[in-house]
Amino acid sequence: MAKRDLYEVLGVSRDASSEEIKRAFRQLARKHHPDANQGNPQAEEQFKEINGAYEILSDPQKRAQYDQFGDQAQGAGFGQGDFAGFGGFNDIFDMFFGGQGGAGGRPGPERGPDLRQDVTIDLEDVMTGVDREVRLVRDEICPRCHGNEAEPGTRIETCAQCHGTGQVQHIRDSLLGRIRQVETCARCRGTGKTVTTPCKECRGRGQVRVEKRLTITIPPGVDDGTRLRVPNEGGAGQRGGPNGDLMVMIHVKPHARFRRQGQDLMVDAALGFAQATLGADLEVEGIGARETIHIPPGTQPGTVFRVPRLGLPRLGSPSVKGDLHVQVTVSVPTSISPKERELLRQWAELRHEPCHGDDRGILKKVKDALGR
Repeated sequence: MAKRDLYEVLGVSRDASSEEIKRAFRQLARKHHPDANQGNPQAEEQFKEINGAYEILSDPQKRAQYDQFGDQAQGAGFGQGDFAGFGGFNDIFDMFFGGQGGAGGRPGPERGPDLRQDVTIDLEDVMTGVDREVRLVRDEICPRCHGNEAEPGTRIETCAQCHGTGQVQHIRDSLLGRIRQVETCARCRGTGKTVTTPCKECRGRGQVRVEKRLTITIPPGVDDGTRLRVPNEGGAGQRGGPNGDLMVMIHVKPHARFRRQGQDLMVDAALGFAQATLGADLEVEGIGARETIHIPPGTQPGTVFRVPRLGLPRLGSPSVKGDLHVQVTVSVPTSISPKERELLRQWAELRHEPCHGDDRGILKKVKDALGR
């Protein structure tokens, strides 16, 4: 019987990537494993066929030979797809046991943890940038033992449990037979060494908790929620690894006058009735700058005037600034003089606008009614 095409066996196209081939193999291996299909007498043969296909297609050289010569290439050293020695063993092991079967070695240098610090600034600080001092509490390498966890002058011995390898082995039975599992030694935490006398300052941790004050430079143009990274100012690394970073989270307090939209600022400006009607020149104040804008006659409430480059700087390009948008309102006085009232009454009469113009007091109204 002619052998099935290996790409057909795995259900992938001929131009499938290595990751697509691996993913298809794992799915089929789970589905057709003999232990999961004990009632199917063909399961073992199907499983072998899948293994054989993956053994070839997962190897770039074997795959290239197969693509060129097809089944004829299998005489040139291709495996037969049996359980012993098939190329996908590590993938099968990872699939069933979570990838814990590798031999591995001692844990290498480990980077320290990142730390977070929240800083609150004013909108004025966004315009100019600002320096802020922050207080950090973090782990640093112990200055007494320099991180080796032992009291100076005392011995550091080879771990008796792992014999200096940093790992211990366990043998367990599985679906694939006896499996050797390698784990990090719990006694020495993978270092392969144990100390006889722990350091007095760090109590054998290799690190000490310290408080540090650090000045953070906050550049112009930051926004609420901007995150700044300060390299190497986080927690200390393990086994000679580098420090983590300090992540500074910026919070910008709401402003009493200005509203922010990106680089642009919005502000309200009150006009008098006569200014809005007749027009005026209005001085507006941004953050650290003033400019006069022209209000044309007949300006309506809610009209917005744009003042270029009186907004906030762009983060990373402080010379590029946004605009200031001035939205005008028309203020109505709550108390006016008799002369002002008379002038407004005349204004209303000229425009035929009915209004409450009779403001005589109650006593005067009574006297007028009595003819006195």
